[in-house]
Amino acid sequence: MTGVVGALVEAWEELRLHKLRVLLSLVGVAVSVAAMTAVLAVGEMTAQAQTELLDRDAGRQTTLTVNAFGAAPGGPDVVPAMRAMAERYEVTHASVMLWTQGRFRAGGATIDSQLQLVDQPYGTMHRVQVAEGSWFAEGDEQRLAPALVVNEAFLTRIGSPGLEAHPTVTLPGDRPVTMVVVGVVPNRWQDEGPAAFALYDSYARVSGAPDVDPAMGIVPQMELWVSPELADAAEQTVRADLTGALGEGAVVDIYRNDQFGQEAFNDTFRLVVLGIGTLVLLLGALSLVNVTLVTVRQRIREIGIRRSFGATSGRVFFSIMLESVVATVVAGAVGVGLAIVVVQNLPLEQWLGFSLQDTPAFPLSAATTGLLAATGVGALAGLLPALVAVRVRPIDAIRY
Repeated sequence: MTGVVGALVEAWEELRLHKLRVLLSLVGVAVSVAAMTAVLAVGEMTAQAQTELLDRDAGRQTTLTVNAFGAAPGGPDVVPAMRAMAERYEVTHASVMLWTQGRFRAGGATIDSQLQLVDQPYGTMHRVQVAEGSWFAEGDEQRLAPALVVNEAFLTRIGSPGLEAHPTVTLPGDRPVTMVVVGVVPNRWQDEGPAAFALYDSYARVSGAPDVDPAMGIVPQMELWVSPELADAAEQTVRADLTGALGEGAVVDIYRNDQFGQEAFNDTFRLVVLGIGTLVLLLGALSLVNVTLVTVRQRIREIGIRRSFGATSGRVFFSIMLESVVATVVAGAVGVGLAIVVVQNLPLEQWLGFSLQDTPAFPLSAATTGLLAATGVGALAGLLPALVAVRVRPIDAIRY
């Protein structure tokens, strides 16, 4: 350990003696590391944004979407059977989901809106982002006036009231129901029409069982968020359990939202960026090789004296190579710091058109990759000068 520390100190002192030459040669290395690290970081953030976008559409990886058809007449209802199955296997994130149409009245206006009936965990499973107000809370299914989460287009149609005034809409029918708007979500695309979320149990309690039309695809589903390692076993277990619970003739269909394609794309992107960045680093390291070779030529007499006093060829080789490694590590650290400042202070989400719910401070993998690449390039850049220094005969070096 003492020898390693001594070699590091010696390498640092040599860099200080030739700091101007080294500084000029390392500018390219620092800039290359900064560019590679920044691109890797932006790539990681873009991949996270793409993953979150897929999560919002189809649920987290791995979400099982369960459909049940053809249950025997007079047999158990589908929704209670699904919920009992989720509770039996202790699935903490499970939600019933049913798409239907709702006709609401607010003041003198009538609003035809897409209505999605869900359970409270649906918000976490689909990364629902609320622009104003809040998503459904535990116990909201027991509210006398059911809660409603609407999109911006819906809120505009009812006059854009502030949620602090607890705006209400009426769901007409044989038993008109007043519902309270508690949250607003952004429109998913430009010119999206009115859309709303309501809790399945709240809607069923005040309006009766929702209409089901298998021919039109209006059937209750259940989404189960399970870990990827358990997805295969969970799929088989859920199908067998629910088929047995619903009775003979029931058909249980399960869809998995595996994101294997996205992971492969992310891995390919990282490899391409890493390859290009490493090539640029190697080009930048050529100037460092030239400077180190010139420095070694100037230190021939010093190297010969050290060899005559007992310094081994391995020690000389290691010390010369370590000078390049220390220099590129310092340059790499500067480049990573520059990349962090750039990535954290530029409005990347606005420029690239994505938003992150789980925004990392800075991808650690990008910083680590930049430092490792700089270290590897430093070792390669110091290899040739170190071989030259070792091949010098002590007697010839002293006479130089």
